[in-house]
Amino acid sequence: MTDKFNRRKFLTTAAAGAGAGVASPAIAQSKPTVEWRLVSSFPKSLDTIHGSAEIFAKALHEMSDGNFRVRVFAPGEIVPGLAAADAVTNGSVEAAHTCSYYYWGKDPTFAIATAIPFGLNYRMQNAWMYQAGGIDLFNAFFERYRIIAFPGGNTGTQMGGWYRREVNSPEDWRGLKMRIGGLAGAVIARLGGVPQQIAGGDIYPALEKGTIDAAEWVGPYDDEKLGFSKVARYYYYPGWWEGQAMLHFFINLDQWHALPKSYQAMVRSAAATADIGTMTRYDVQNPPALRRLAIGGAEPRPFSEAVLNACFKASNEVFAELCANNADFKKAYEAMLAVRGEDYLWFQLAEHTYDTFMMIQQRKGLV
Repeated sequence: MTDKFNRRKFLTTAAAGAGAGVASPAIAQSKPTVEWRLVSSFPKSLDTIHGSAEIFAKALHEMSDGNFRVRVFAPGEIVPGLAAADAVTNGSVEAAHTCSYYYWGKDPTFAIATAIPFGLNYRMQNAWMYQAGGIDLFNAFFERYRIIAFPGGNTGTQMGGWYRREVNSPEDWRGLKMRIGGLAGAVIARLGGVPQQIAGGDIYPALEKGTIDAAEWVGPYDDEKLGFSKVARYYYYPGWWEGQAMLHFFINLDQWHALPKSYQAMVRSAAATADIGTMTRYDVQNPPALRRLAIGGAEPRPFSEAVLNACFKASNEVFAELCANNADFKKAYEAMLAVRGEDYLWFQLAEHTYDTFMMIQQRKGLV
């Protein structure tokens, strides 16, 4: 009788102790309240690309039951769009949604994380980042700027921009004042052009006033919203400097280390959600936007083979010089080349032959 009583008492006490272990205070402690400010480099009018930061914030809010709150600020509300990285580095804000290549003036290695001329396409970039060490490679570089970064969207291959005059030969780059982002500006300069780095919201007035002769941004959907077709007629393609353009969420390193591991996992997951969503939205929105632009008077034109060959040659010359003088750039560039070489070996058998056949059927009116 005594043994049974003691066993019953023990089980009752143990059950009570187990319940105490998951009491509400412990659960609350596992999900602390975190409030971040995130500055975007993209105006709110660009709902696809600015919206990626909103998707990131919404995902974190939902995964944390409302305990991880991120407020997204447009350019100029806290800092200018092109100052986003500096704001993260100096701790003025906890995070930013931006393009790494905006900061290539600090170090050209920044450019490779987003896009460089004749670099990777969207699938190759994702393969590199998620499966071939790209995220870790760049975070080792970003660490010196007190930043950790995760992919946060992509535009895919971009258009080659809007021009007030034709570009029919390599010589037509000479003297052309062009808004262009990233390392491509160095290539344009080598070809005799005059590159300008201007934030998205400031491009239209510069093009309208003739301060610049040409401007590239993203593609039909975003370009239509910014109204470039009203002030420039020729719409060239492809954007050889951006076979894809990867956006990133930059996070202050101290703020990152202060997060519980579960919240760090949430950040990675939320960034990946935004990353995937951006490209898919562009793929849905770009085709009808291109039709509307063409109906409205824009003239889509392909760059000639002569122009592309000259740009390819100039790009490789720029890269060779950078590799000779910058060990970080050389390391990232050679890692990118390895992915590009392997994937084009495969893509020319699979995607290229399939897509080419289907495009021929489309031209026949069968698709």
